[in-house]
Amino acid sequence: MRSASQPPPANSRADASTAPLLAAMDLLGQRWILRVIWELEPGALGFLELRRRMGNCSSSMLSVRLQRLVEAGVAIKRADKSYELTTAGEELGRALEAVWTWSERWADNLEGDRESEDG
Repeated sequence: MRSASQPPPANSRADASTAPLLAAMDLLGQRWILRVIWELEPGALGFLELRRRMGNCSSSMLSVRLQRLVEAGVAIKRADKSYELTTAGEELGRALEAVWTWSERWADNLEGDRESEDG
């Protein structure tokens, strides 16, 4: 996978003005990233509590995703070893509320897609 620091291919629609969006899409497109942000949005959580809330996300995968969010400046690891969103992470959490609203509106369509993929 291309890293966010690499330029997009010459034949893509991307240019310098879209680089931040592409970097955000690369980050948010990683499995479990959005779920971690969602779980941390109400407030700080310790690793074990966060792991419990994440269902079938492995501890090792959760560690990798938390480290990535810390590196991206979206979350921080506090002195008590819990994780919380930074100001940037909180802003991202608020932005995801629009996706939540959209998903509620179109839930029937989305659930139908999931059933066809599973079946």
